[in-house]
Amino acid sequence: MLTKRIIPCLDVKDGKTVKGVNFLNLRDAGDPVELGALYSQQGADELVFLDITATLEKRKTLVELVKRVAQNINIPFTIGGGIGSIEDVSACLNAGADKVSVNSSAIKNPALIDQLSREFGNQCIVVAIDTRNVEGKNLVHSHGGTKPTTLDTIEWAKEMQERGAGELLLTSMDKDGTKSGFANDLTAYISTHVSLPIIASGGAGTMEHFTDVFTHGKADAALAASIFHFKEIGIPELKQYLSREGIHMRL
Repeated sequence: MLTKRIIPCLDVKDGKTVKGVNFLNLRDAGDPVELGALYSQQGADELVFLDITATLEKRKTLVELVKRVAQNINIPFTIGGGIGSIEDVSACLNAGADKVSVNSSAIKNPALIDQLSREFGNQCIVVAIDTRNVEGKNLVHSHGGTKPTTLDTIEWAKEMQERGAGELLLTSMDKDGTKSGFANDLTAYISTHVSLPIIASGGAGTMEHFTDVFTHGKADAALAASIFHFKEIGIPELKQYLSREGIHMRL
């Protein structure tokens, strides 16, 4: 049985970790270097760093900050935000990232995923999918969730697998920051229609929500932010709880 993963997420804006609700009303959650080091020490399985305004501001990821985070952790590290070329990926990997997360650039140019997968191997390429229910349809959103597209979330997940993505980071914008639980039905549906590992994101509020996303949601990993940043749930306690619930964890 594959081990399930717990992944804290650092949403970074202006060099600070921030967190909001439904991608809005951001508040300061602390220093990303300090938080990354803490989560590494606490036994997080991976760390995700998303420069959430890089695409909107039409600039590159904060590479120097990425380097500082990477120097203080010893777990796999994924970087996202403003990544749109082979050169961008090289810069992130050289700064200490193990993987990159691509979202808006893949929507603009889906063939980019083919290129990146060929150049770096699909184990490096995570495609982030920000999805929201719009009039009964799950539609992909770009530019930090600010721009709806006409892309069906499930069909887009299938296309990204075909083009060489190694993993999908699925964020329910409807659930983001609400602490009402993950979008388990959508996560499970995508998990059963693609063979890639699925990282579920958006909605974590209790330890039970993690049990649900791993069982009903069929997720391979669960990503959360505010509950870890504001010390509502500790990673060691969460992993012990999930292990007792019969979910295979790295303790």
